[in-house]
Amino acid sequence: MRPIYVAVFTAVACLAIPAARATGSPLAVADGTAPTQLPRDVRPLHYEIEVEPHAQSLDFDGKVSITLEVLEPTDRITLNALDLKFSSASLHSTQQKRVYRDPKISVDAATQTASFTFPETLAAGSYRLTLAYTGTIGTQANGLFALDYVTAQGARRALYTQFENSDARKFLPGWDEPAYKATFDLAAVVPAAQTAVSNMPVAGREDLGDGRVRVRFATSPRMSTYLLFFGLGDFDRATATDEGVELGVITQKGLTAQAQFALESSAAVLSEYNDYFGVPYPLPKLDNIAAPGRSQFFGAMENWGAIFTFERGLLLDPAISTEADRQRIFGTAAHEIAHQWFGNLVTMQWWDDLWLNEGFATWMAARTTEKLHPGWKASLRRVESRERAMALDAVASTHPVVQHVATVEQASQAFDAITYSKGAAVIAMLEGYVGADAWREGVRRYMKAHAYANTRSDDLWREVEAAAGRPVLAIAHDFTLQPGVPMLDVTAVECKDGRSTVMLSQGEFSKDRPQKKALRWRVPVIARTLGGAPVRGMVEGGKGRLQLPGCAPVLLNAGQSGYYRTHYAPAQFTALRDRFSELAPVDQLGLMGDALALGLGGMQPVTDVLDLVSATPLDADGKVWERIADTLQEIDGYYRGDAERQARFRAHAIGRLAPKLRALGWDAKNGEDETVAILRTRLIEVLGDLDDADVIREARRRHGGRQADPALLPAALYKTVFDIVASHADEATWERLRAEARAEKRSMLRDGLYLQLATALDEGLARRALDLALTDEPGATNSAAMISAVSEHHPDLAFDFALAHREQVEPLIDTTSSSRYYPRLASGSLDPAMVGKLGTYAERYVAAGSRRATETAIADVRYRIGIREQRLAQIDAWLKKQQD
Repeated sequence: MRPIYVAVFTAVACLAIPAARATGSPLAVADGTAPTQLPRDVRPLHYEIEVEPHAQSLDFDGKVSITLEVLEPTDRITLNALDLKFSSASLHSTQQKRVYRDPKISVDAATQTASFTFPETLAAGSYRLTLAYTGTIGTQANGLFALDYVTAQGARRALYTQFENSDARKFLPGWDEPAYKATFDLAAVVPAAQTAVSNMPVAGREDLGDGRVRVRFATSPRMSTYLLFFGLGDFDRATATDEGVELGVITQKGLTAQAQFALESSAAVLSEYNDYFGVPYPLPKLDNIAAPGRSQFFGAMENWGAIFTFERGLLLDPAISTEADRQRIFGTAAHEIAHQWFGNLVTMQWWDDLWLNEGFATWMAARTTEKLHPGWKASLRRVESRERAMALDAVASTHPVVQHVATVEQASQAFDAITYSKGAAVIAMLEGYVGADAWREGVRRYMKAHAYANTRSDDLWREVEAAAGRPVLAIAHDFTLQPGVPMLDVTAVECKDGRSTVMLSQGEFSKDRPQKKALRWRVPVIARTLGGAPVRGMVEGGKGRLQLPGCAPVLLNAGQSGYYRTHYAPAQFTALRDRFSELAPVDQLGLMGDALALGLGGMQPVTDVLDLVSATPLDADGKVWERIADTLQEIDGYYRGDAERQARFRAHAIGRLAPKLRALGWDAKNGEDETVAILRTRLIEVLGDLDDADVIREARRRHGGRQADPALLPAALYKTVFDIVASHADEATWERLRAEARAEKRSMLRDGLYLQLATALDEGLARRALDLALTDEPGATNSAAMISAVSEHHPDLAFDFALAHREQVEPLIDTTSSSRYYPRLASGSLDPAMVGKLGTYAERYVAAGSRRATETAIADVRYRIGIREQRLAQIDAWLKKQQD
C-alpha cells in the first residue's frame, strides 16, 4: 500500500483515550536508532490479544498481554493508544515474580499516547503487561471498521482492519511504530456462523455454547504492528495451493467465482517472487480479502498473509468487468505480494524510508507484469507512471524520495506519487545502470541480511553496490535525498566521420519556479542516433559529452529508463518529429511527455506536442494512441468555461481521435490484441468528454436498448457507456440512474452507479449529487468519493460545498486523508480566487507542518491559470493555421 503507551490499570478505573487527529509532536531521535515518538527504554517482544467485536453497536472488547523488556531502569511505560477505554491492568515481573498495580495514568491525545507511572522504579528485565479495554468500530477504512453492503438476501455488515500507517493503536494498545517488531497471537470471540480471518491460519476453534466461538490464530512471524489484520463476516473462500503455500481469496458469500483470476494471478506471482528474492515466502498461507466500498487513502493493503483489497481491485464481475480490470487486478496482486518481502519481511525503520516499501513494490509489479504478461506492454506504462511523479516533483511543494516525517499526519501524506512512482523510476534507472543480474543479486543479499529486521535506504544501496562492483551510492543519493526533476539540454550535435558528438547541459525542470537555481545530479544517460546502437554515459557537474555512432537525429533517454526531462533545440526536435513513426513506442511516449510538459511550462512551443500528435500514424501502438487521447483531454480542460475557443479545439481533437475509433469499431473482434479493448474504451471515454455528438448518441442508444438486446452493452462497454450517459444526463435520466442505484443488489455495480451520479456536467444535477452524498443512501464509504467525482467537472463547487458542510463531510473521510482531501477537490480550479480560499482553509484547519497537499493544490491552480493566460493563444493560432 500505502498506511500506544500501554497501560497498567486498576480494576475499577475507566480511562478514555480521546479521539484526536494527531498532527503534532515532533519526534525524539535516539542516537543510533530509528526516529520515534516513544521512549526507547521499553520494547515489546510478543502480544497475546483477544477481541470480541460487537458489529451492531460498533464497539469491541479487548484484552492484551504483552511480553516486554525494560531496557533501562524507569518508573514509566509509555506507548500508543487512541480511542480506547481501559478498565483493568497489571504488570508482572517475570524475574521478581511480582505484580505491580495501580499506576498513575496520564494520556496525551495530541500524541496519541498513554503513560503509566509506577510508585517505584522498574528494574531492567522481562515483564508481562496485561490490559482490558474497549474500543470503537469506525465506518471509514482505518482502525477496526465496518462496511455495510446490500445483497439479494438483505443488508450485511462485515468488519475489517486497516492499520497503515498509524492506526493499529485504535485496535491494540502497543508500540505502533515500524521499528518495534514483535510476534502476535490473536484470538477473537465471534458469531459461530461467521468467518474470522487474520494473518495466520486458524490454530483452534472453541464452541462457547451460546452461538459464539473463540477462534485462535497461529503465532505470527516477527512483524510491525501496521501489518496485523483481522476480518469478520459472512464470507466464502476460494483456495489453491502453490509451492507449499495455501492461497485464498475471501469474498462476500456467493462471489468466489469472481475471484478465480485473482487466485491464479497470486499463484503465478508468488512463484516468480520466490525465485526472484531467493527467500521463499515464509508464511503457511496467503489470503486476499475482498471488501465492498472504497477509501480516499488506499485501494489495497499488504497485511502479511492477509492482503486487504476493495472488491473492484480483486474481483471480476462478468456483467461489468473489462480487460483493464483484469490487468489492474494482476497489477494489484503483483504490488501487494511484492510487499510480503519488501516491507513485511524487511521493513523500513521509519516512515522517512516508506519508498523502500512502495517504490520497490511499484517497480516490481511493473517488471513482473511485463515478464508474465508481455502482451499487456507494462513497460510502456512505466512512462505514464514517471509522468505522474514528475508532475508532482516539479513544483515547490515537492519532497525528496527519502523524506523527513515528523508527525502522524506527515506519515499519511508520504503516500504519494513521489514515494511510489518516482521511487519506482529511480529503481528502474539504477537497475539499467548496474544491469538486471547485478541488481537482483543485490536485492537477494539485502533480503538475506535483513530478514525480520528494519532498514534504511543505504542498506539497500550498499548491497547493490557490492553485488554490482560499481558505484551506486552517490547516484542514488542524488535522486533520493534531494527533490526535483533534472533536465538535460541537447545543446549541440556535430557529425563527423560517421559519428555524432552530443553536448549536454544539465538544468532542472520546474513548473512554478522558472528562475530557480538548478540542483545538480549525476545522471546516467542512454542515447542513440536513429538506427544506431545505444550508448551509455554519465552527466556530472552539469555537463556531459557523448559519442554516438551514426549521423541520424539524436534520441536522448533511449528506452526511457532515465528520470529526467529532455529538452531539444528546435532543429533537433524537428528532426525527431519528422521521423516520429520510426521511434519505438516507448520513445514516442517519452518524446510526447517531454514536449507537453516543456511546452506547457514555456520552454518550447506548446504546439510541438500537437505536431507529434499529427505525425502519429493510424497504426501506431495502442498505448501511444491512449497517450494522444490523454494529451488532448488535458489541453481541453484548460479551455473550460471558454465555450467558443473550446469548441474550436474540440473539433480538432475529435477529428484526430474519431478516425481511430472508427477503425477499431465499438464492438470487439475475434482475436484482437488484449490492449485494443482498453484503447477502444479510452477513446470512447475521451470523445464523450469532448462532447462528440456521434459518441454520445451511440452511448445513449446502447444504454436505452440494453434490456431488449443485452448484446448492445457487453461487459467491456458497460461502465464506459454508463459514464457517458450519466455525465450528459438530463434530470429525467439522472433520476432513472438513481433508481437503478437504489435497486441494485450487487455491491460493485451499486457503488459505481452512485459515483456516476456525481459526474453530471449539468451544475444543477451536480448540486443534487452533492446533497445526496450527505445522506445515508449511497453508503458511508461512497459519499466522499461522490464529492470528489463532482470536483472533476466542478472543482470550485465541490470545494465550496465540502467546506460549507465540513461538519458533515469530515466523518465521511478517512482520518488518514483529511488534510489532502479538501485541497484535491480544488486543484482543478481555474479561478484565481481559489488560491486565497485554499490558504484560508490551511490556516484554519491544517497544522503548519502538514500543509504540503494545500501548497501543491495552490501551485496546480496557479499553473493552470498561467497556461490558460499564456499558452492557449499559441494553440489557437496553431488551430487557425491548420484550417487555412
